[in-house]
Amino acid sequence: MSSLEIRPANVADLPVVTDVYADAVRFGTATFELVPPDLAEMTRRFQALIDGGFPYLVAVLDERVIGYAYAGAYRPRPAYRFTVENSVYLQPAIHRRGIGRQLLQRLIAECEARGFRQMIAVIGDSANAGSIGVHAKCGFEMIGTHPSVGLKFGRWLDTVMMQRALGEGASTVPSTDR
Repeated sequence: MSSLEIRPANVADLPVVTDVYADAVRFGTATFELVPPDLAEMTRRFQALIDGGFPYLVAVLDERVIGYAYAGAYRPRPAYRFTVENSVYLQPAIHRRGIGRQLLQRLIAECEARGFRQMIAVIGDSANAGSIGVHAKCGFEMIGTHPSVGLKFGRWLDTVMMQRALGEGASTVPSTDR
C-alpha cells in the first residue's frame, strides 16, 4: 500500500469529506440521513466540532483524502461531557484495507489525549459487519441493538450500540471539569 497519512482535517479537506459522506447517505446504511448535506452544512458541522474541542481527522493516500473520522458529543447534557460518539467514513473503493481501523485507533488516541473517558459507536444497520468488526478489533464491546429504529431505502434498520473505555475510563473521576 502507498503511504497513508492520518492528520487533523482542515477546511480545504471538506469538499472531499462532503463527497465521501454524500456517497454514504445516498447508497449506504451507516448513516440514517436521507439527503446529503451540502458543503456549507458540512463546514458548519466541522467548525462546531473543532470549536467544541473534538478531534476531526482525515486519511490521506497518495496525497488524496480518502476518508475521515471525528468524535463529537454523545449527548448534550453536562453529565455526558466525558463521553464521545465516533464516526468513520471512507470512500467505497478503500473499504476492507484496514484504513478505517487506523483512523479509529488514531481517533481513540486523540480523544484520550483530550481527557474523554468513554467512546460510543452508534452503528447504522446491524448487517454492517465491517463496521462492527472494526470497532470490536479496536476494543469496543457490544452494548445492544435497537431494532427497527430507522427507515431507509424502504426497509427498517437497526442501530448497534458499542462502547469502549478511554484512558482510565470509569475507574477514576476526572480531576478537571469540562
